[in-house]
Amino acid sequence: MGACVAMLRVMRTPAEAIADILECIAPLEAREHVSLTQACGRVLAEDAHSDLDLPPFEKSAMDGFAVRSVDFAASGGARRLRQVGEARAGEPFAGRVAAGECVAIYTGSQVPADCDAVIMVERSRTDGAGHVLLEDAPRPGLNICQRGEDLRTGERVLTRGRVLRPEDLSVLAAVGKEPLAVLRRPCVHLATTGDELVRAHERPGPGQIREGNTLYLGAALQGAGVELVSHGIVRDDPRELERVFAHALEKGDALVTTGGVSMGKYDLVGAAFERLSVRPVLHKIAIKPGKPLWFGMAGNKPVFGLPGNPVSCLVGFEVFLRRALAKLSGADPVHWQSETLPLGRWSGAALAANPRQQHHPVRVHCGEDGVSVLEPLRWRSSADIVGITRADALAVVAPDTRAETGALVPFRRLR
Repeated sequence: MGACVAMLRVMRTPAEAIADILECIAPLEAREHVSLTQACGRVLAEDAHSDLDLPPFEKSAMDGFAVRSVDFAASGGARRLRQVGEARAGEPFAGRVAAGECVAIYTGSQVPADCDAVIMVERSRTDGAGHVLLEDAPRPGLNICQRGEDLRTGERVLTRGRVLRPEDLSVLAAVGKEPLAVLRRPCVHLATTGDELVRAHERPGPGQIREGNTLYLGAALQGAGVELVSHGIVRDDPRELERVFAHALEKGDALVTTGGVSMGKYDLVGAAFERLSVRPVLHKIAIKPGKPLWFGMAGNKPVFGLPGNPVSCLVGFEVFLRRALAKLSGADPVHWQSETLPLGRWSGAALAANPRQQHHPVRVHCGEDGVSVLEPLRWRSSADIVGITRADALAVVAPDTRAETGALVPFRRLR
């Protein structure tokens, strides 16, 4: 344990901390099948391949008339054709189209086998006697979506590890992936610690405050695609902490706590973790706010002890937990392996340098030159939840760096 204690005393840079955290975490492999109506935000468990050509037939891209381009060869321009029927979506034209004939057709309808072009309706005139004057001499393939031009049978559509977006559901439906194989969501247990805390509907007594970290973290965790089990407020009692944490580690895939991870007499969370044989990995990070973040592993289950101050808690989640949970969920490495932050122009008074990486609340708007402008907000401390609600993003200022007016500064948008 002596080596572990020494390790905890080493202050990591944010980059070192996230690297240490990600190195410890292994993606979950268990999978399940869900309907496409439940698949948005889930992680695809296997490559998805098409079971047919898309489009599955030659399809009209326009409302108009399906024609044989050869019928226009002699005229080189307008041609009067006899309309012999129509093709509607879901009801193809069943007959033959002979020389000098055409078929009315509507967007998305199957093009008759004898036709090889579609002239849009705006380039036509009907004479009321069953004939249509078509103004253009079409080239073969005009206004036709060719069979298989989007996908061929057996072609890969989406790759394993993709976090599914709403637009992905349409293509998965088109290739028959119903139900769909997805990775099981990580089950994350959440607990907020502190004797001073009361719930939102309660009136605080002397020395008490209403607790909101459980609400913020619960929403953020669910937004990150996990199955959430919330234990609410847990008192600063070593036996109670150990009981709740032991249950969480038995039942869940990860444990997240907030509060009780500093170095004070009543910061009891880290000690409770270690009594449960959680292997400590790090405790201090050179970041402001959010320095006292505790991380360890209970076997293959990650354990995060976030600070209790709400903005510190938010920074810890956005900088470290979001990527860690993406890896745990089995998401493609693009979601967690590296992070490239956009740059914005600092527009306020200079921000003094600090030995730690600073995260300062800002509003973001587009400048006249197209560069994002960062407007720093008045912000009192890591307990200032009012100030953070006015922010669009957190400006990320490097250690020992002064943010000067006009300087380009990375920023992390708040989701």
